[in-house]
Amino acid sequence: MILSRTESYLGVMVDDLVTRGVSEPYRMFTSRAEFRLHLRADNADQRLTPLGMAVGLVQDERTELYGRRATALAQGRFLLNTLTASPNAARKAGIAVNEDGKSRSAFDLLSYPDVTPADAIRLWPEIADIPDAIVEQLVVDAQYAVYLNRQRSDIEAVRRDEQKPIPDSMDYAVIPGLSMELRQKLQQFKPQTIAQAQAMDGMTPAAITLLLAVIRRGEFRKAS
Repeated sequence: MILSRTESYLGVMVDDLVTRGVSEPYRMFTSRAEFRLHLRADNADQRLTPLGMAVGLVQDERTELYGRRATALAQGRFLLNTLTASPNAARKAGIAVNEDGKSRSAFDLLSYPDVTPADAIRLWPEIADIPDAIVEQLVVDAQYAVYLNRQRSDIEAVRRDEQKPIPDSMDYAVIPGLSMELRQKLQQFKPQTIAQAQAMDGMTPAAITLLLAVIRRGEFRKAS
């Protein structure tokens, strides 16, 4: 089971230790994770429970509880995205929005720092039927959504690179354009994927481009 640095802090830690080495005691700071807005404590079950289920680490009771919560979150988010109001209707309910004529969903309004679930319920009483714990999670999701939408393409790009393997037979000594320092580091740490190579200290975009080109051409084996 391999945890990606886009999925967990454990993935960040292991990736750092493998690709960058250790010259002093390693401390797991949130700043080490480039996608730390995605790696939050409140969504840990959403990120990791499915992975645990896939490899048989999650027992039946936990699986059932997770399924109920996941269903409730999906249904709640669907409802919040379906309910919309014009700026005039929102202002009548005491929610300050720009008079731009643009309708906003309940999910959009809950992303505002000064809008509470009680404010949304004044507009849409049916929101009160969503369990409090689910509403609390949906509010957090709404507040982070705008930032996560910007990161989503970056996360997908990293995941694609993580799945692009570097052959074990790669001979870095015969790749023209690589500095001696990078050749030594690549030979020492032997990254298994392009993503691991990118995470290495001193790695440059030009060097990654070289590696990708060599892999595409298949010219990575030592001469016989």
